[in-house]
Amino acid sequence: MNILVTGACGQLGCMIRSIAPGSRHRFIFADIAEAEGLETLRLDVTDEAALRRVAEQEAVEVIVNCAGYTNVDGAESEPELAERLNAAAPALMARIMQERGGLLIHPSTDYVFGGEPHCTPYDESQPCSPLGVYGISKLHGEQAIQAAGGSHVILRTAWLYSPYGRNFLRTMLQLTAQRPRLQVVSDQTGTPTYALGLAQTILHIVDDYGKHPSGPYPRSGIYHYTDEGVCSWYDFAQMIATMAGHRQCDICPCHSADYPTAATRPSYSVLDKTKIKKTFGIRIPHWTDSLRECLGTMGYGCGA
Repeated sequence: MNILVTGACGQLGCMIRSIAPGSRHRFIFADIAEAEGLETLRLDVTDEAALRRVAEQEAVEVIVNCAGYTNVDGAESEPELAERLNAAAPALMARIMQERGGLLIHPSTDYVFGGEPHCTPYDESQPCSPLGVYGISKLHGEQAIQAAGGSHVILRTAWLYSPYGRNFLRTMLQLTAQRPRLQVVSDQTGTPTYALGLAQTILHIVDDYGKHPSGPYPRSGIYHYTDEGVCSWYDFAQMIATMAGHRQCDICPCHSADYPTAATRPSYSVLDKTKIKKTFGIRIPHWTDSLRECLGTMGYGCGA
């Protein structure tokens, strides 16, 4: 199959690139940005004519939409841009794939939750209650994709990290190597997710889609995917420092109120993965095992 990956220079797009050679499918990697050494088709996902042209010329059967506005705090001051990238663009892709009889795979976020107090993992049927502009724009994207009526898989994920791009792991590796002391919030609970596992799951879904050559994809819908387990950002930071051997940094817990940000984060956003595991028959690793694997690929000894 011919698969268009948008946002291909971001961390998830780069991770899909890294495993794509092991797939039997043909990939077209596209982004508005360029990355040194990576062949990338320049494509603005908000440009309908450009998207339609690429879909036609490359005979696209699946779009994996890794593009989007991901600056959670920045969205508070740029709501129109967040809405354009996180809602209007996915809506456009969904319409194009509906017309072509193809599939749209669209990563979403745990930030669609958070407005209502919660203490058990969210499943896909629970009402959404985003706290900020970013979460609202991502929820609007989900709703637009569903309204288009085509085949789609929406993958809500959380706390994504990888060796690529800007993410919590890379920030903590830098800070714990440079600073003697660091404060990290301990009252926000979720699950770190290694982008490799998500990328592998996306390709697994593509393979499954290929087994249904005609008609709507019977597994269309919303799914949750993160690694297994639960922790706070403080716990995550501690484990990163321990595995990387950065024990000289004193990491101290603090409250969210001590570290004010433009956007309010969910205090609890653990996602239930039962549906995706049963539907696609996948196994999901614990977040500490995934972290150890990721750090190993980055050259760290993983002391824990």
